[in-house]
Amino acid sequence: MVRRDRLRRMREWWVQVGLLAVPLLAAYLHIPPPQLSPALHSWKSSGKFFTYKGLRIFYQDSVGVVGSPEIVVLLHGFPTSSYDWYKIWEGLTLRFHRVIALDFLGFGFSDKPRPHHYSIFEQASIVEVLLRHLGLPNRRINLLSHDYGDIVAQELLYRFKQNRSGRLTIKSLCLSNGGIFPETHRPLLLQKLLKDGGMLSPILTRLMNFFVFSRGLTPVFGPYTRPSESELWDMWAGIRNNDGNLVIDSLLQYINQRKKFRRRWVGALASVSIPIHFIYGPLDPVNPYPEFLELYRKTLPRSTVSILDDHISHYPQLEDPMGFLNAYMGFINSF
Repeated sequence: MVRRDRLRRMREWWVQVGLLAVPLLAAYLHIPPPQLSPALHSWKSSGKFFTYKGLRIFYQDSVGVVGSPEIVVLLHGFPTSSYDWYKIWEGLTLRFHRVIALDFLGFGFSDKPRPHHYSIFEQASIVEVLLRHLGLPNRRINLLSHDYGDIVAQELLYRFKQNRSGRLTIKSLCLSNGGIFPETHRPLLLQKLLKDGGMLSPILTRLMNFFVFSRGLTPVFGPYTRPSESELWDMWAGIRNNDGNLVIDSLLQYINQRKKFRRRWVGALASVSIPIHFIYGPLDPVNPYPEFLELYRKTLPRSTVSILDDHISHYPQLEDPMGFLNAYMGFINSF
């Protein structure tokens, strides 16, 4: 009798916990995205949108040096946005006539459709359409890329190499801390879970919050150059905009695409004659030293390389903006 009463009370207790947990979980899953900081709001307000196949794509386009013909297009990394370039933006406008950046589809302030088959090929086409939208389809473009953007740049380079009509005319390419070689790329644990999680992935993306995000991203920064909490909130606000956390697993399929199309994309880098440079934060756990750099130099002996200070990691343009900018200007002024 006593045992039955104890079991009954335990069942009642679990029912009460369940009744309490359901609305709390429902409320948690519908937490609105964080408000934009004044700096991030200003970034959005100063940008514009164009339409790609019915989808809105956010971009920035600043006019810099008057009389210069030089144009630079910036391609950001995963999982952040064009705001990654804000620390070097002004410096670039002192050298280039046009400084252009976009939020790829599924990132930042751009639309984040779901379900959707996100691909590097589509992102490259979006860059091409943006430049046509801006009236720059036949201008020689300098590409500056980071991480995910490196792979988009590789696809653009492949199209340029094929001399396909309507493609970009690329003058130079500068890559930075991107996993251009699948065999030396070390994705984070959360990336592996989301990329291959199957039915678990939609649950994980819905349960993702600022704490999980910040704990996952902070280790890819150097120990002395980690972002402040407000900077992490800016990154998280960009991800949460348009429910972007719900498409992260779909975006991560680029890791599988990179393996499948390695010959196409690495081959493009190895076979073109334009100036190519790599800016490297050597403490990067995603593209570790020295394995990555040894393979890069072996595969691309013609490319020049800038290695930043030992404590700089995966986000060199944020961790050491002056060092990054000096390295890039040194490259641009070398030809």
